[in-house]
Amino acid sequence: MPTNLQINTDSPLSLLPLPSLPAKTDGHDRGLHSSDCHAVWHDAALVVFSVGFVVYLALHAKKNVKKLCNRRSYIVISYYALLWVATLLNLTWSSLQAWQCSPGKEAAWNVLSLFTTSGMLCLEISLLAFLLQEDYTNGLDSLAHNFVVSGIVVGVDMLLKVIYVFGFGVPLFIDGVGSTNKVKWGLWIIHQLLLTGVYGFILFVHFSKWRDKLPPRPTFYNYIVIMFVVNAAALFACGLAGIGTGFGIWLYNLTVICYHSFYLPFLYITFLADFFQEDDFLLENAYYSEMKDAGFFDADWD
Repeated sequence: MPTNLQINTDSPLSLLPLPSLPAKTDGHDRGLHSSDCHAVWHDAALVVFSVGFVVYLALHAKKNVKKLCNRRSYIVISYYALLWVATLLNLTWSSLQAWQCSPGKEAAWNVLSLFTTSGMLCLEISLLAFLLQEDYTNGLDSLAHNFVVSGIVVGVDMLLKVIYVFGFGVPLFIDGVGSTNKVKWGLWIIHQLLLTGVYGFILFVHFSKWRDKLPPRPTFYNYIVIMFVVNAAALFACGLAGIGTGFGIWLYNLTVICYHSFYLPFLYITFLADFFQEDDFLLENAYYSEMKDAGFFDADWD
């Protein structure tokens, strides 16, 4: 009888504990289940919008390059080239989302994320430098000034991220791992706070007595307003995520998807699309006169 009791109690109880399960709760072991990283719609949205914009640029590349060669605007040429670099990096980043969940791919994912975000930030900072610049004698002076400013800002930002990611092991670019890491969210709060502050400052100047120092184009301020709202939402999300709120992490991921999906097309439509219009008489209208007076384009047009 005791023997029967021993068998009956051991048999079901021995099936309950699964020693292998606790090990998979560690952030590094979740790479064995890459499908758990993101929902399908997350990766699909990033890839679809990134591929769509690359296809659009490729279809118009021949016409756009021809216009760049004819008009020889060094600033627009530089921006168009940088836009292509950032777009291809963003497409690669969007297509390789599974890397952050795969064992042995963490370092490669961090490097890819670092260059992708830095390329997009370089475009963003350069445009802000154009909006805030003083008068320069020609387009080359303006080009040199803006890329020196953006290069310094992006270089410092990149260096700090390298130190924290590879030096201190802060999972800045890996979702799920370190979701409650105070240092991670503190760094993103500082990053978003700086960008939000700059966009807010430009809006303040636009509605102040110093508004004449900024280019008189409504599309610029539509861009500034949208970027201010997006960065403010990301700042709010980082603050909530920093205190462990699930909604904050969800909102932050949503802002990341929106930024990587729509920022580059939005920038192209706002600042470059009109330049590539087929009608050459657009060069004589008020838009390009105002842009030229603001020092955005080169002084000489051929």
